[in-house]
Amino acid sequence: MKLLLTSGGVTNASIRDALVDLLGKPIADSTALCIPTAQWGHPMLGPESVRGTVSGLPPWGGMTSMEWGSLGVLELTALPTIGAERWVPWVREADVLLVHGGEATYLCHWMRESGLADLLPSLPDTVWVGVSAGSMVMTPRIGEAFVEWPAAPDDRTLGVVDFSIFPHLDVFPSNTLDEAVRWAADIGHRSYAIDDQTAIKVADDTVEVVSEGHWKLLSS
Repeated sequence: MKLLLTSGGVTNASIRDALVDLLGKPIADSTALCIPTAQWGHPMLGPESVRGTVSGLPPWGGMTSMEWGSLGVLELTALPTIGAERWVPWVREADVLLVHGGEATYLCHWMRESGLADLLPSLPDTVWVGVSAGSMVMTPRIGEAFVEWPAAPDDRTLGVVDFSIFPHLDVFPSNTLDEAVRWAADIGHRSYAIDDQTAIKVADDTVEVVSEGHWKLLSS
């Protein structure tokens, strides 16, 4: 897949330009599916934030309020009960998957349980836009500090990319650079600390940081 891994979504013109470049066409000509599943696994999120995400209400719904040609909702927890013959065509027909934040290990579980994780390698032209946990799920590990789902066996995620992400740099009191450095020492491989004005663009095995804010490569 083509990946746009963000901390806070499409928050500035540079990230928006990167999205359009990955799509290869205007946003208004593109079909999108919103995936809010990660929110159900996080203790600070729930019905109100999911509604805001899906409906485009601030502060949650920045990406769903964009001028998509069409926009639908894909709830991963429902997919195992309806059959792949229904939902796989929905995913294949979408230009972009908007994968919102919450709890990354919970999202990882439902990506595997639903079959979406197995489908990803067959979607070379689809753009995955992650927000926070929706980005972290594509990494090998998220670090114990970010595990909020009690049933998570460990902090491992899908490993689609070979680096990890520390999101919301200097956005929350606990997301400082000092904390990111300690987190990266435990992770033990290439990692990025990114703020909400930063994204990591991955296409054709090329990794590019797109930012109007601040970020730091913590290890390599």
